[in-house]
Parts: sequence; C-alpha cells; structure tokens
Amino acid sequence: MSKLLQVAFKELGQAEIPGSQHNPRIVAYAEQSNFPGIKDDETPWCSIFVNFCCDELNYQRSGKANARSWLQVGSEQHAPRPGDVVVFWRESIHSWKGHVAIYLGHSDDRKEVFCIGGNQGNAVSVAAYDAGKVLGYRRVGVEVQLDIPEPVLQKGDKGEEVISLQRLLNKLGYNCGDADGDFGNKTIKALKLLQANNQLTVDGVYGNQSKSILESLLQS
Repeated sequence: MSKLLQVAFKELGQAEIPGSQHNPRIVAYAEQSNFPGIKDDETPWCSIFVNFCCDELNYQRSGKANARSWLQVGSEQHAPRPGDVVVFWRESIHSWKGHVAIYLGHSDDRKEVFCIGGNQGNAVSVAAYDAGKVLGYRRVGVEVQLDIPEPVLQKGDKGEEVISLQRLLNKLGYNCGDADGDFGNKTIKALKLLQANNQLTVDGVYGNQSKSILESLLQS
C-alpha cells in the first residue's frame, strides 16, 4: 500500500458532528494544512484532507481548498495507480466545483472509480464515483526544492533552468502544464500572465524583472 493511502486509512471514519459542535480532528486537518480561517467541520474539506495527508509525508500540496487546484500538482497520469490523486468535476465540467480524493481502483466495468477521501458522506470514507466525471489523475511525491532560475530564458530553451521556471509558475497559480523543461507556448502564456499581473513588459521572455517578481512573490 502506498504511503499516502496508509496516512488516509488511519483517518477512516472521522466524521462531521451534526449541529453546532465540530469534530476536532477534522478542524486539525485545516490547521495543520495552513487553512487558519477554517474552524469548523462543515466547510467543504475534501481538498483540505488531501492537503493534510500530503503534509504528513512532506509531499507536494496544492495549498488551496478547491478540489481542482490539484490538477496543477504533481505529474499527470494516464494509467493511475492506487495512491494517486484523482480529481472529479461536480455539477458541470465547466464550473469551478469538484471533488478530490485518493485513488484506489476502478470497477470491473470501468464505469466507477473507488477512492478514499474526506467529505465523502460527511466523513473520511471509501466511495465510488462516476468515472466519466474524472478530470485527471496526478502522482505526488516528496516536495521538490524550488530554485529561482537565472535569466534569460525564452521560447525554444530547454533544460533544468526551464523546469525550475515551470515549477515556480505552477506553484504561483500560473498554469504551464507539467514541468517538462521545454519552453513552449504554455510556458509563454503563463509567463505573460505573470508579467501582465505585475505591470511588467508582456513579452513572454524570462528576464531580470520577471526574476525579481518571482523572488518577491515567494517571500510574501
């Protein structure tokens, strides 16, 4: 069994307390995962639970309470293994709503996905979800040290410095896809958005000004 599943199964059965009381263990998930504003067991907590499980292992985390934030964490998987993170859409594939949990397996007919997660029936439980609502599977591991690359980087560049830039952009919410070390169109688009949001010249080239902004954002 994967380490992530081991952590999750230790919490199996933790449930919300109806009424004005709150399960202190569920509140602790939020506190440990750095969600200080959440003091109850009623705020949707599926992402908080996965953040907690990853924090226990010093794994990569989304750091956000919305389920779809996990689509930017770890690496995309097309053949998931038990212990991978699975993200579903809720209500509409185009909405912001979703659910995130830890993958266990598929039903024999491949129509359902079994997973363990938080806020499943108001508890940490094992449940089945419609496989047609899967947005993606992600494999997370020990958190990677984030290094700020030296400029200049631009379209067509490849290598470790580009990987560092892509990891930083993804961490800050500027989606450039998987950190593959190839400075392509997704990286350009993400970098331009960072530049536009910080009143820099929007040219898609990573230079000294972009480096300074990254340093400032990471320190804040």
